[in-house]
Amino acid sequence: MAALPPYRQGRPAPAEGYKLSSNENPFDPLPGVAEAVAATATAINRYPDATALTLREKLGERFGVTPDEVLVGDGSVALLAQFILAAAAPGDEVVYSWRSFEAYPGLVTVSGATSVQIPNRADHGHDLDAMADAITDRTRVVIVCSPNNPTGVTVTADEFEAFMARVPSDLLVLLDEAYVEFVRDAASVDGRTLIGRYPNLVVLRTFSKAYGLAGLRVGYAIGPVAILDAARATAIPLGVTAAAGAAGVASLEPTAETELLARVAEIVERRTRLHTGLVSQGWPVPDAQGNFVWLPTGADTTAVAERLFDAGVVVRAFPPEGIRVSIGEHESVDILLGILGELVPASQEGHPK
Repeated sequence: MAALPPYRQGRPAPAEGYKLSSNENPFDPLPGVAEAVAATATAINRYPDATALTLREKLGERFGVTPDEVLVGDGSVALLAQFILAAAAPGDEVVYSWRSFEAYPGLVTVSGATSVQIPNRADHGHDLDAMADAITDRTRVVIVCSPNNPTGVTVTADEFEAFMARVPSDLLVLLDEAYVEFVRDAASVDGRTLIGRYPNLVVLRTFSKAYGLAGLRVGYAIGPVAILDAARATAIPLGVTAAAGAAGVASLEPTAETELLARVAEIVERRTRLHTGLVSQGWPVPDAQGNFVWLPTGADTTAVAERLFDAGVVVRAFPPEGIRVSIGEHESVDILLGILGELVPASQEGHPK
């Protein structure tokens, strides 16, 4: 544990700058959601509903499952930790693609298990065939992240179905869909269509990104009751606050969701504009289906990130591989294109001119 790099938040932005390092939703909270949160302030002397039943009921209606087939936690990353702790222990292995969500290695280490990291393909997506090949009798969990954070590439529905056909039915598969609302590629896997098809599959989603509730920490998982019950046993009690539960319920109301979808569409438009502009400049950026784009800057990652910071733009650097740039305010897109246009890689290996 002492040797493991801790998870670090995105770097704060300078005054009048743009924080594009944490994949946050740039829009202010929806009015109805803010009102629902404020209404919980009169009862903060009381513990919240430990099961977030009202929110589970709403989500159950949405996904066509019972409330017992929904597990709510303080962010999808907390749920990932619960499932890994429930399924893996010292001597066991957890397989996932790499690079992917930077919290995965730490979560696996805390459980006592060993990470088995499978390199991404050349297009920065999951190599599901290699991941299936890596499964042994010691494997207890496989994590599939779509769209992949930080590269933005999705797993297709066909790829995932072929992968599940190779996975033992008693091996837990976690489909991490934290950014699924931003996906516009019709070929991409959609966990909603998979519910009930596999006895070993759990789909994880969050209210942090598209719903703009990052500061309240509320995510959810959908899957077989027995698997969810095992994860419930590893949870810290009362992790989901009343404010978080109320915000989740309010976000699912029709009026709020209409506004939410309009905001998501605007973020997708900004993402498309940034991605198209970078490609036209010569950047070898992969497909972008989250609320971010990936810059394969290689050995120059730190230098490029510092250049952007000096211009008032904070991004998430992963030296020596690349930079993740969140989609933020409208004005930030042109600023990014202006700066990055001067740093176009001289080759596909990510060496700026």
